[in-house]
Amino acid sequence: MLASPAMLAAPNTSAYSPCMTVTATKRLTKSDWLLAGLGAVVDVGPDALKAEPLARRLGTTKGSFYWHFKDVPAFHTELLATWEMQVDDELLEAPGEESTAAARLRRLAQTITKRSTTMVPDPSIRAWARSNRFAAQAVARVDSRWLTSLQDHLADLGIGNPEMARIIYAAAVGMGDFGQTSTCENTDAIGSLVDLVLALR
Repeated sequence: MLASPAMLAAPNTSAYSPCMTVTATKRLTKSDWLLAGLGAVVDVGPDALKAEPLARRLGTTKGSFYWHFKDVPAFHTELLATWEMQVDDELLEAPGEESTAAARLRRLAQTITKRSTTMVPDPSIRAWARSNRFAAQAVARVDSRWLTSLQDHLADLGIGNPEMARIIYAAAVGMGDFGQTSTCENTDAIGSLVDLVLALR
């Protein structure tokens, strides 16, 4: 059974802080391993997504890993599926309770930016996707769902050109490369881009 996002720590928490370790004072669950994997891909990269380095991170032996996962590729599959579910949950919540279609679009774009510029695994998984086809497939599915949501919100405002959604999405995701810039500056910038697109109607 896949671990649901609720079973893992929420984004932007210490779960993704560098060099997090867990003392094995209790029997580790599948969620513990998946959480460790999400932290490891942020801290170290995909090379850390193996039984031995993850066991060291958790202060345990590899036996616990193989109790929960058939092998490393099976772990990767569940890790990516868990990440996808986490992202999908945030996609559903992103527009919030904003009262206007324009405000909902703005909130959606800013949510994408926040995910790209904080310590959630998204940028690290995107980097992994350049060399791993399963990660690439997961990223492609996530991108497709976010793009569809952006297109739907733009359509509600009378903008049917799908290129506008791609421009907003690419800019929001790309904000992750501006690591020296604060999250507020990035979300303000993507909000300004949304306002510009709407002004061109």
